[in-house]
Amino acid sequence: MIDVVDRITRSRMMAGIRGKDTKPELDLRRALHRLGLRYRLHVPGLPGRPDIVLPKHHAVIEVHGCFWHRHQHCAFCTKPASNMDFWRAKFGDTVRRDKRNVEALRKLGWRVAVVWECSVKDEGAEAVAEKIAAWLRSGRSFREISSRSARAETRRVSRKKA
Repeated sequence: MIDVVDRITRSRMMAGIRGKDTKPELDLRRALHRLGLRYRLHVPGLPGRPDIVLPKHHAVIEVHGCFWHRHQHCAFCTKPASNMDFWRAKFGDTVRRDKRNVEALRKLGWRVAVVWECSVKDEGAEAVAEKIAAWLRSGRSFREISSRSARAETRRVSRKKA
C-alpha cells in the first residue's frame, strides 16, 4: 500500500510523536493524583526509566502505546505498509526491551503494572486508576491493564487456535 502523504510530511509527523508525557500517560497521572497516589516520573536509576514510579508501594507503571509496543489483537496496533523490514526489526527490539526491563524490575523487587493506551482511551483514566489502586492494595507483583475490546479479541483468537 502506498503512503497517503509524502516522505517529508511523514517524517515530520513521526518526529512529533513523543516518548514520554503522552496524552494517555498525562491523563492517568492526573487520575492517580486525584486518588491520592503520589509518584515520581522517569526515575533514571531504574531499568527502562519507568513512566510512573510509586516509591511508597515499591511499584512502577509503564504506559505503553499500542502501536509502538505491539499490543496484540488491538485496533491501534497496525502494521506500516512501507519499509516493512525496518519496522519489523524496530518493533521486535522494542518488545524485547520491554520484556527485559520488566524482568529486571521484578528481579530488583519492584511491582510492575503495564497499562495499554487503549485501556485509557476506551475505559477512561479514572477507571484505569481505580484498577491500579486495587492492584496496589492486592499485593500482587504484576498487573497488565488492557481494554475490553482488545481482551475480547484475544479470547476470540485463542478459541480459534484450540
